[in-house]
Amino acid sequence: MKTAIIGLPMVGKTSLFTILTGVHEAGRVGAMEIRIGVARVPDSRVEALAEIYAPPKVTHAAIEFVDFPSISKETLREPSYLASLRVADSIAHVVRIFDDQSVPHEKGDVNPERDIADVDTELILSDLVVVEKRIERLDKDRKKIKDPGLDREYELLVEAKARLEDNQPLRTLELDDEDEKRLRGFQFLSQKPILYVLNLGEGDASRLHEIEEEYRAKLLPGRPNAEVSAICGNIEAELVELPAAEAAEYLTSYGLKESGMNRMVQAVYRLLGLMSFLTAGETEVRAWTIPINSTAVKAAGAIHSDFEKKFIRAEVCNWKDLVANNGYPGLREKAQLKLEGKEYIVKDGDVLVIRHS
Repeated sequence: MKTAIIGLPMVGKTSLFTILTGVHEAGRVGAMEIRIGVARVPDSRVEALAEIYAPPKVTHAAIEFVDFPSISKETLREPSYLASLRVADSIAHVVRIFDDQSVPHEKGDVNPERDIADVDTELILSDLVVVEKRIERLDKDRKKIKDPGLDREYELLVEAKARLEDNQPLRTLELDDEDEKRLRGFQFLSQKPILYVLNLGEGDASRLHEIEEEYRAKLLPGRPNAEVSAICGNIEAELVELPAAEAAEYLTSYGLKESGMNRMVQAVYRLLGLMSFLTAGETEVRAWTIPINSTAVKAAGAIHSDFEKKFIRAEVCNWKDLVANNGYPGLREKAQLKLEGKEYIVKDGDVLVIRHS
């Protein structure tokens, strides 16, 4: 679950990464000076279960973020930059909404839609180079070898080339599982799920949700596998310095119910098609990350590979029922603990106990 944070210069990208992960400048690694950090996925269900069991260990789900140098035509020609960016599972593009005369914009004025279009175009052009090179190679290979697999790959890449030349990201391609596998190895940048992170100024903070909805209506139609999340970097920087009670009051003063960073992390989680199931006991309460629509046996494998191999049954309940009954004994008395087999589709918020041989 690796999310690349990208953006133009002076958009607040690096500050947001630091707030998210707590990793500062000293954390930079490699020739392109990327920074790697982990942010936990906020989950009130974990806290509610921890209150019942008071375990010594409470573990939230987590997402790895990678902070990249400012994006440009030059950086997108750097092999190390591209190699690192291509292995990300999703992209968070930080877009400057705030207007601050002391922080000059490289293009002279703040224009979010232009900046989004410019960065999208750079990702598309980078993919077009890869597609054209592969088509050229396939032309030669198909003359030597009769292979239906190569023919299908060629057809897909010709279609991809047409999309890219029309300035459309490869997220717009509708692929079945087999075709998706054929293209997966190319790790196309414009095919990755993308979150547009709108970085607002304090003056717009009270309108944060309204602005987010405005941009969602403008940006998302015709852009599959994309999402919008609005934050205010200045407010987030203040929040991380405050105790929980004071942080809540500070948010309320702006008419906000929760941290923008929390909402951003949750948006990335959804964009990647992920969800959490929970385990709860006296030793640990933990959220486990699995793809949406995973079976019980795959969920068992997320805990330990042996649990998947030797899976027998899963005891399943909803976290709310577990909290309402103050633990498993109350659930068992009311027969609210279900036994499910390998093919049970785990739901977000299920609490599992895995039975295995």
